Amino acid sequence: MSESSTKDTQQKRQQQAKVLRVFRKVHRLTGASLFVFFFVIALTGLLLGWKKNSGGLILAQSHKGTTTEMTKWLPIDSLHTLACKALHEQVDPTLSLTLDRIDIRPDKGMVKFVFADHFQGLQLDLATGRVLHAEERRADFIEKIHDGSILDFYLGTSNGPIKLFYTTVMGLALLTFTVTGFWLWYGPKRMRK
Repeated sequence: MSESSTKDTQQKRQQQAKVLRVFRKVHRLTGASLFVFFFVIALTGLLLGWKKNSGGLILAQSHKGTTTEMTKWLPIDSLHTLACKALHEQVDPTLSLTLDRIDIRPDKGMVKFVFADHFQGLQLDLATGRVLHAEERRADFIEKIHDGSILDFYLGTSNGPIKLFYTTVMGLALLTFTVTGFWLWYGPKRMRK
């Protein structure tokens, strides 16, 4: 092997080692600065993955109404009135009645009323309007922590700017981890060649 060829190989290795050091530093700094957030995302993601298998602890069981026959169901506005009344009488009279969504389960003959300003929900029988279950919506709370929108919720910011910033930073950090992690694995292999 010629002297210039050996010099070129050494320079190449030095350059690869320099790049490897930079990637290692970026990987380490990203991990150290965002450790708490990655921990929270991992923990809440794990809980959300298990929500349907939590025995009702994270996600309430969907109860069955008396009939799945639509012709026997009460009108939605009547069910909404009954849900609002039940929320104040059975849960807490000070809770907001602002509705987030209505989730109709035709196969169960049941409707869920989910409120916007708190984590309480009600399941009503579509035919009788009877309350089947008053639930604390833990899965919704955990999801808001997972995606960062919990701060928008408590601070009352509209259009989710905190969630957008949080998911952008965490997405870019995960992308950075992926690229630098791959290079930390592949770089030494490449240098040995």
